[in-house]
This record gives sequence, structure tokens and C-alpha cells, in this order.
Amino acid sequence: MPNRSIDIKRLSYADINFDVQLEALLAWENISDSRVGQVVDDVLADIRQRGDQALIDYTNRFDRRKVSSMAELEVSAEDLQQALVSITDIERQSLEIAAERISHYHQHQKQESWNYREADGTLLGQQITPLDRVGIYVPGGKASYPSSVLMNALPAKVAGVSEIVMVVPAPEGELSPLVLAAAAIAGVDRVFTVGGAQAIGALAFGTESVPRVDKIVGPGNIYVATAKRAVFGSVGLDMVAGPSEILVVCDGETDPDWIAMDLFSQAEHDEDAQSILISPNAGFLDRVKASMDALLPTMERAEIIRAALENRSALIAVADMSEAMGLINRIAPEHLELSVADPESWLPEIRHAGAIFMGRYTAEALGDYCAGPNHVLPTSATARFSSPLGVYDFQKRTSIIMCSAEGASTLGKTASVLARGETFTAHARSAEYRIKD
Repeated sequence: MPNRSIDIKRLSYADINFDVQLEALLAWENISDSRVGQVVDDVLADIRQRGDQALIDYTNRFDRRKVSSMAELEVSAEDLQQALVSITDIERQSLEIAAERISHYHQHQKQESWNYREADGTLLGQQITPLDRVGIYVPGGKASYPSSVLMNALPAKVAGVSEIVMVVPAPEGELSPLVLAAAAIAGVDRVFTVGGAQAIGALAFGTESVPRVDKIVGPGNIYVATAKRAVFGSVGLDMVAGPSEILVVCDGETDPDWIAMDLFSQAEHDEDAQSILISPNAGFLDRVKASMDALLPTMERAEIIRAALENRSALIAVADMSEAMGLINRIAPEHLELSVADPESWLPEIRHAGAIFMGRYTAEALGDYCAGPNHVLPTSATARFSSPLGVYDFQKRTSIIMCSAEGASTLGKTASVLARGETFTAHARSAEYRIKD
């Protein structure tokens, strides 16, 4: 039986209904339903009340474990080192190369404290300090994401975070040695084999065994995402991410097999992932479609790829590259590939994208693992106002103000007027006490 052709949407910017079609394609409801919300609320309340015991109970229930103590759920430092020894030499070498590149890139993001002194002696500035403790959520089970460990832990290390606590589910006790090896290489301090909303609650509120953290980073399923929303305020968050996305803009001169596989690389994440190709060359869209049909049977995750391509993906024809640039900024993609001649010339036109992969040789997959920039990126058009995870997410900025006597007198007069205008008499008088006669 011949392989069934992929039923991917074909859109044209010139179509009178294009705007409606594009909005429908991009629509994503990232707020969980009331049922999920209620389950998460109940779990979080239980974790807050019963601590370790609730965490053990939920782990046994949801991850099909049979543990009776938190000691059984914590991975020792010796076990992390053993995992590092157990993997192959090429796996260890690859993890170490990726870690070195990620750390080197993120070193450039470090912010430094600064100050300046005014003519009257008043000192103003900003002090940069790292967070004390950070929690990293790493998906587990059938999936193995050592790259997620590196991308979340290493910027925190570069920032100077004192303690990194990692949680990773281990359904039926299964845990990837690569994930543990990555934790060892990244310098993770403590690892607990727990997941789901219960792990988020443990990190946010603390239990007898799991320390409370200042910020939680890392991706997860709908229960994890919902729990992260629910605990925000008690703890800081990186972002609440939606499905993975890629937008490829190609002038028609790249090998269509390359582009087809680039689209597959995001579609294989899950059925809700989104892969979009934009080109001013309609014939090239046909060639890529033919490559997709030919290559799909060779993929291990073919059914997932097909579902993602048929549900939320599209091939879009535009008149020229200027139209393509407009669509980039409208879509604000998580991953953007500029597979065109002289991609740098188009860079000033792009305002909204999580990461930009420039040129025909820069596959998005390189950024997922080892190029250096972070792969934790804003999804669902949040690149309009959000940035990739970085060192700056693990540093705080504290304002510094030290007035001289002369400065306090001068500023006090201004502050007094403004405070009395707001009817805050105590504010005004506090400032007025420092005014020289």
C-alpha cells in the first residue's frame, strides 16, 4: 500500500481570506480546562499541607512507584557520578562539548553592578546579585532530555546561583542515565525523581526534604504548566510554554530535503507542534511537499509528525521577501530559520522571534543541543514581549541610593511638593526633615 500523502494546509498571502486562515492556524488555547485546574489546585493544597508524605503518595500514584521515604526519591551525588561513568565516551564527550559552548555563550550575558556619583555627592546605582536557589523541572519517562538539563542549569551556574535543585519524573523507576550525567556535568546540587504538579508544589512551597526555591524553570506537560501558573507569586517563573514551533523562510534555493527535515524536527515533538514554511517560490513549496511525502516513512515518529503537520502546520506562498518579513513579525515564532541568500541583510527587518537561525547550513536542531544560545524560547507569539532563558533570569537588580546632606536637602524639596500633592503627609515630612534651613 503506497504511503498516504501529507494533507498539509496550503495558504497564499494574496488570498482574500488569508488573514482569517492565518489566525485560525496560529490559534492556540494555552489555558488548561477547569478539570485540570481543579486537579492541580487539589495537589498543590495537599503538598502545602502534608509535605513529603503527599509528594510520596502522588509519586507512587502517578508514576507507578512503590517508595516509602523521600530518601528513595533523591538521587545521590555518587549516583550522578556513576551515571556519568556509565554512558559511552562519545555521549560524555558530546555532553561536555555542548556544556562548554552553552556556558561560554552565556558568560557574555552576565550583568555587572554599576553606580555613579552626582556633583553634590549623592550616589546612585544598581547592584546585581544572583538568586539563592533555583528549581529545574526536566521532563522524564519515555522522553530523555539531557539538553534541557544543560540549557536550564548552566545559565544559573554562570549567574552564580548558590544551589540548583532538579526534579525529574521517573515512571516505574525508569530514569535516563544521560539526564543524570548531564546534571553531573552542569553542577546540579540535588536531584529528586518526582514530577507533575506535585513537584512544582514541592519546589514552590518546600517540604521537609525538598527545599523551597526562588524560581522554577523548565518545560512540562499541561499539569506542570497549570501548576506553574498557580504558584506564580510564591515563586518566580521562566515562562509557561506552549507547543514547539518553527517558521522557515526560504527563497527556494535550499535543498528541499533539508527544509522538509527542518520542518519535521519540530513536528516530531508532539501532535500540537507547529511547522510553517514561507516562500516566494510556489514551485519550491511543491518540491518541499514532495520531499516531505518521500521522507516521512523513514521517520521513527512518523505518526506524530503527520498529525502535527496536518493539524497546525502550513506551506505559505508570498509575493516577495518583504511580505515574508511582515509575516515573521506577525507570527513571532519560537524558532525562525532564514534559509536565504545574505540572511544578515534581512536581520534589521525582524523584530519578533525567539531565536533566528541564519543561512542554509544553520539547522534549528543545532540550537537545540550545542550551538550555545539557549533553547528555552518564548512560544505562542510571546516573542513579541519575551526573551530566551538566560543568565539575566537568574540575577536580580537592586537599586542603590545614598544621598549626601546637600543632595537630601535638594531632593527633599521636590519630594515634599509631590508627596503633599498626593496627600501623603508623612512622606512629605520625612523628606522635609532633611532639608537644610
